[in-house]
Amino acid sequence: MALHPGSPGTRGDDDPRRRRLALNPFFGAADPVGDMTAAPPVHRLPDGPMTPSTAYQLVHDELMLDGNSRLNLATFVTTWMEPQAAVLMSECRDKNMIDKDEYPRTAELERRCVAMLADLWHAPDPTAAVGCSTTGSSEACMLAGMALKRRWAQRNADRYPARARPNLVMGVNVQVCWEKFCTFWEVEPRLVPMEGDRFHLDPQAAAALCDEDTIGVVAVLGSTFDGSYEPVAEVCSALDALRERTGVDVPVHVDGASGAMVAPFLDPDLAWDFRLPRVTSINTSGHKYGLVYPGVGWALWRSSEALPEELVFRVNYLGGDMPTFALNFSRPGAQVVAQYYTFLRLGREGYRAVQQAARDVASGLAGRIGALEDFRLLTRGDQLPVFAFTTADGVGSFDVFDVSQRLRERGWLVPAYTFPANREDLSVLRIVCRNGFSVDLADLLLDDLDQVLPELRRQPGPLARDRSAATAFHH
Repeated sequence: MALHPGSPGTRGDDDPRRRRLALNPFFGAADPVGDMTAAPPVHRLPDGPMTPSTAYQLVHDELMLDGNSRLNLATFVTTWMEPQAAVLMSECRDKNMIDKDEYPRTAELERRCVAMLADLWHAPDPTAAVGCSTTGSSEACMLAGMALKRRWAQRNADRYPARARPNLVMGVNVQVCWEKFCTFWEVEPRLVPMEGDRFHLDPQAAAALCDEDTIGVVAVLGSTFDGSYEPVAEVCSALDALRERTGVDVPVHVDGASGAMVAPFLDPDLAWDFRLPRVTSINTSGHKYGLVYPGVGWALWRSSEALPEELVFRVNYLGGDMPTFALNFSRPGAQVVAQYYTFLRLGREGYRAVQQAARDVASGLAGRIGALEDFRLLTRGDQLPVFAFTTADGVGSFDVFDVSQRLRERGWLVPAYTFPANREDLSVLRIVCRNGFSVDLADLLLDDLDQVLPELRRQPGPLARDRSAATAFHH
């Protein structure tokens, strides 16, 4: 007699359908011979499955042809985080941020991040400031613009939409998301052009473009074109004077995609944030100098009065009342958790050390490039850890596009692009120094630049190529 007699049939072991459903289809065997001899189609679904190892290797091998993100000196986006942060993100990637009732602790971490940013940006009452996470600064800018337009519409209900057309004033150097906002939400963009050696917004020129239909002025704390801060305090002063002269009262939004996570630590005395009463809202990219992998951004308003309640939706979802203000709905909670981890991990002193190291690398590399007779610096990396430079007067054998192409052959992604109105005559290279771009990597970049320059100097002239492909890499 068996010591442990079985009980056949008690779990439906003889039912083929039940046995099939007991197995996760992903666990089923694929055709190993087919996987070895037949390449799958790339523009339609394959006819059948393949082993996970085969699928992984096919995707992995193709991605090897991407550029090395650590050598990408075009992007502002974070390309390095600690392993512990990656583990936390992997643990939370299946959590839907929007399910705040189901994932209350993730929602609490988002709330804490908003409170920390409100305090960092000197909100008059950090407990009264309101904000939310987004997928990045582009969404955050859209939300801020929506709030500006709705507040203006409420003040001009007797004229809008029948006669008045809203407008938004900003420098021509703004990120492309602001152009999208104006197109999507039917707002007239009023752009202040560049002039001479001024590559960003001029306060007086901005005020001159404002009228009773202006919903706001956008000031950028860290232009993507050259890394310079726009003079937010001076813009506010010019708008104060405009109000005294005309009665037109225009709010300011600060697009702090990068600078809002640099200036508080390295330029604490610079007034650009909620210390200025005219600043009603601020956005930043957690995935830029917030030091988190993409994609996470943040949008904050000085108080609930700055964010019209009618824009906040309250959804009875999964058994709870959920206020939400976002263009997106479902998205993973991993990036928000990673942002909270980074805030805890670094604190103010940690962020100061990281951003100072990036600025030191940028200013040091800028100085060494500026010392070369072939180049002229436009900025020196002493605001954002970003600098732009162009070829020196008298250099005729090559241009910035040639330099970018030759560095790309060595693995470096250094963007070359032409400035907008009224400086279309100026083409530059730009280098973004992020956490993870060390002084050792800067030395290697300079070594490669030194090696390509002799060949470039021997060219009879700049190589002809399609300049329309040039980009400012607004990301």
